[in-house]
Amino acid sequence: MVVTILGLLASIAVNRLTSSRDRSFVTVMKSDLRNFAVAQESYFYDYSVYTGDLAALEARGFQLSPGDSLAINEATVLGWSATTQHMNTTVRCYVFVQGAAPVGTATKEGHISCG
Repeated sequence: MVVTILGLLASIAVNRLTSSRDRSFVTVMKSDLRNFAVAQESYFYDYSVYTGDLAALEARGFQLSPGDSLAINEATVLGWSATTQHMNTTVRCYVFVQGAAPVGTATKEGHISCG
């Protein structure tokens, strides 16, 4: 009986730890997407087009957090969309702006959605 109770408590603790860890990854991914948006707008100000080249933004000072990856799904003069994911979670975050097509779970322009 004691072993069963200890096993149940351990299971609850592991689930809470995993959930907490995923929330921290999501917070970092959202921050990366906000910083990416600022970098895209800065690039657009200079070149009148959004870039699909992450290296071009990195050359201007944009940096991803360690463990995160970012995919630019679309980048034109009309808008852009991007997806980010951390290597230690299956959760992804999405955002699109202006004329870009919605991506992933993002349904409202400019709002970051994770799922």
